[in-house]
Parts: sequence; structure tokens; C-alpha cells
Amino acid sequence: MSTCLNFSKPIKDAISRIRFAPVSNNLLISSWDSSLRLYDVDKCELRLETSAEGAALLDCCFESESIALSANSDGSILRYDMHLGTSEAIENHEDLATCVEYCEETGQVITAGWDKKVKFWDARSGSSFGCLSNVDVEVESVSISGLNLMVALRSSVHMYDLRYGLVQAKEYFMDINIKCVRSNLDLEGFVVGSTDGRVALEYLGKSNSTNEGYAFRCHPKDKNGRHHLVAVNDIAFHPFLCGVLVTGDNEGHATIWDVLNRKRLLELPRYPNSVASLAYNHEGQLLAVASSYTYQEADEREEQPQIFMHHIDDRQIKSASASSSKRK
Repeated sequence: MSTCLNFSKPIKDAISRIRFAPVSNNLLISSWDSSLRLYDVDKCELRLETSAEGAALLDCCFESESIALSANSDGSILRYDMHLGTSEAIENHEDLATCVEYCEETGQVITAGWDKKVKFWDARSGSSFGCLSNVDVEVESVSISGLNLMVALRSSVHMYDLRYGLVQAKEYFMDINIKCVRSNLDLEGFVVGSTDGRVALEYLGKSNSTNEGYAFRCHPKDKNGRHHLVAVNDIAFHPFLCGVLVTGDNEGHATIWDVLNRKRLLELPRYPNSVASLAYNHEGQLLAVASSYTYQEADEREEQPQIFMHHIDDRQIKSASASSSKRK
């Protein structure tokens, strides 16, 4: 079952990111119309809308239930107190700020952008932990899982252990041009989505042949049996079901997979626009899908940006996953 979130004032421009709060069903929404929105899914109402004064918001995340962060097209990083409805600039990049993440374990905020820098700072004191200025290319995607930070750079992923500051732990070379990276502690690995419709799974420790990574195409085939080479815009892991994730592409397709058993579990109805962003709530019972144009292609559909909420039945997912395991 799915519903479309209702906004009294529609979102005016492309949605860049959606994120559920750590312990509630409040949904954070960043968009190109300079606005950050907080939507209460349980009450079906908008709790907050605040503007970044002209800059497009390219990413957002929660620091806590009441504090949020955004990365903006003017290079600024804004911190929002959602109880007070106020915001302040806390950091700046010299070009587009494309990514912002918060590490709960260390209290660090990590930001990245087109200035080819990854910055680390203490959210509590505001002091800087340092800056990686040797990444050589624009940073499009980062992901944090536990103490592991993944930074996607074209066709490679750099992993950092946040306990050791700016010391790079390992570099993973991928045979694809990376659009997004998402890491997962339970899986002990990470996945990347490519610009040509592929998803690749990589394990952090390859101790034996049972945990070798692999790649697959996640788009439905066309009538001629061929895959469309369109970007995988986002990937979201289920918070409790190990190996279960959902992919979303630039043609409006979203699919739930069991990557451990190499099985497609559920294909959701095609969306009016590209799937720009995906998010599970903390219990894994709700899946939010942002249907929005992404400015990636000249002929991209430009329907009104919308957010669809799916109520996921874990029993159905577990049953499909178990069935695929028995057939192996």
C-alpha cells in the first residue's frame, strides 16, 4: 500500500534528498527550491519549512531528532534547530557542497563537495578535525556506517576509519562509474550504484570465496530484452533485514532486492519522475520514495516532485527471501 504525501504548498523544484529521523517518523526533505522541510508522516502534516536564501539544497541529514544539516549549492553547510526554526552557517566549501553526513559514534560531521575536499568537524564544539584535500576529483557521494566512512570518487571508493582521523584505511577500485555509495555494518560491506544501471556489492573483508562481491543490473528490461543504461540515483538498506535493499533509478523504477541470495524481491510501481532519493524509517516498516526530476538528462520528465510512502510488510519480504534461499 502506498500514499502520496500532501503539501499545501507544493515543492517547487527538484528533490535532492529525503531522510527519516533517528527514532520518529519525521521525514527531512531537501530540494532545489532552497527549502528544507520536515514532514510528520504519522500526522500527515508539514512541521517545518525554512529557506536557505537562494541556494539549492543538494543534501541533508539529521544530527539528532531536533537538529538537521544541509549541503548547499553556494558551498555553505547549514545547521538547523527545528524546535526554534532557526539556522546558521557552520562551514563552507569553495564550490558546490554535495554531501553531508553525521557520525553518531564520534559526534563528527563530514561534508564534501566539488572543491575536491572532504571536511571533518566536531558538531559539539564546532572545531575542525581537518580536511582531506587530496581526493583529486569532485565528490558526488559519501556514506557512514558505524565508524566507517565511504567516499565515492568516479570509479573507486575510499574507506576511512573515523577513529583514526584522516588516515585512509583502504581503496576499492570498481569497474563502474559510481553515482552513489551506501555502506552497511550488518552486511560488512557496501554497495555502489552506477551511472549505467548497475549495482555492485563489495565486502570489506574477503576471507574466503563465500563472501565475494558481484555486480548486477537493477533496471527492468525493455520490450526488446535490453537494459536501459540509466543512473542508479539512490540505494537504501533495510534497517533490520540483512542484505535487503532498495534501488531507485533515473527512469522511475524502484526495486527491493536480497543481495545475499541474489534475488529480486519486489518491484514497486513505476513513478511519474525519476527516483531521486529513498529512505527507510527506523523500524523498516515505511519506505519513502522521492519522485522528482534530477537535472541529469535533457529529455528528463518534469512532473511535479512528489514523495510516496509505502507500508512494507516484512513478512512478505522475509518469505520471498527465504524462498530464494531454499531454491539455491
